Amino acid sequence: MASLPSLSSLLFLTLALILISISPAFSTPRQAALDDHQDQLMKTGFKITLNHIDSGGNFTNSERLYRAVKRSSRRLQMFNEMVLTAKHPKLRTTVYPGHGEYLMNFSIGTPPMSFSGIMDTGSDLMWTQCQPCLKCAPQPNPLFDPKKSSSFSNVSCTSQFCRDLPDSDCNPFYGCVYNYTYGSGSTLGFLGTETFTFEKVKVPKVTFGCGLYNLGFGTEGLIGFGRGPLSLVSQLGERTFSYCLTYWNGTKPGTLLIGSHASVNGKIKTTPLLQNPLIPTYYYLSLEGITIGSTRLPVNKTTFALNADGSGGLVIDSGSTITRLAESAYNHVLDEFISQVKLPLVDARNSTELDLCFKLPSDPSNRVKIPSLVFHFTDADLDLPTENYMFTYSSLGVTCLAMLGSGDDTDPSIFGNVQQQNFLVVHDLYKKTVSFMPTECDKF
Repeated sequence: MASLPSLSSLLFLTLALILISISPAFSTPRQAALDDHQDQLMKTGFKITLNHIDSGGNFTNSERLYRAVKRSSRRLQMFNEMVLTAKHPKLRTTVYPGHGEYLMNFSIGTPPMSFSGIMDTGSDLMWTQCQPCLKCAPQPNPLFDPKKSSSFSNVSCTSQFCRDLPDSDCNPFYGCVYNYTYGSGSTLGFLGTETFTFEKVKVPKVTFGCGLYNLGFGTEGLIGFGRGPLSLVSQLGERTFSYCLTYWNGTKPGTLLIGSHASVNGKIKTTPLLQNPLIPTYYYLSLEGITIGSTRLPVNKTTFALNADGSGGLVIDSGSTITRLAESAYNHVLDEFISQVKLPLVDARNSTELDLCFKLPSDPSNRVKIPSLVFHFTDADLDLPTENYMFTYSSLGVTCLAMLGSGDDTDPSIFGNVQQQNFLVVHDLYKKTVSFMPTECDKF
């Protein structure tokens, strides 16, 4: 994992000294169990609202697109750095600041305190910024203070959750101390268990990180939905979740479903999930080819293969805006769109961060013909709506392909959230599959 190795020992020492200086009186017994009503809610699953990270900002559509594409580039850098570090654990790497794309609301503690955090399918640990903070990003809500919650308990160093962490230490007063790093930042603090509340559903004894030193994030925390034991879905024992994302320029939020609510009845397309042995958290899909219009691109099936050394492959990711393709395949995509779209090319990279843009007709009544785009996953051909792969910048008078290259065929490709808009995307970890069903997510 990408981190700051030269600072790790110093941070652990600083944290230990601060923790020792605080009275440990707030370490209290864990809450016993859910009551019958809450237990029934857990058994039937529950629903959570997802808000786009820029939905509350005063941004124009062009500004939102620009910001989203920039975040997507940092997200790709995160995946590249983490794969590289997994292959070479002693290699020092750079930490790149960045964000996810969707925020979910939740509460922590007794009495509950409200927060929002990034919903991230690319990581496991759940964490929030806590008192006494060493370095925290500004946030609208007060920092979580475990001393003020009657349901907080520390996690011991012998806990399996502590052993599951990639980088941890033991503090004699506060148990498991962690340093959890991403390609896009890091959080350092101590593990605790608490009662989390999601849309009125209380879940006791959730293990999470109390972050005291947080770098590279501008939010109150993060909820990991990866495949590891520390993620929310793993701790809930609910190995099925789904999300439905509205169009990027809409006003209505998306939806996250956990447990039985996540199941789907209807016309679905299902493809197997793959797993990278070096980074088992990520959700990989098997992409076998791409068709534009009536042309199947001359892309070798091995182009998107997940290699034995952990390189390559295609990750489906809620936190990346646009799809990033292996460079050789991406060049075929560019050539084919240029061949089929009968509009003048225009260089708008400085304004859009995208490589391929076309000049729109000055007369809006002139119909623009954009070819169809189909992703051929194993057992599932996904025909995307035009809005899922073309961005129109009205102020610039251009429409642009919402994809970029990954930089190299050995780098991971990413299937981004714009391409997943208005599909119910179901992750079934029991069956090891991902399913897609066309859905009007703003009416879901």
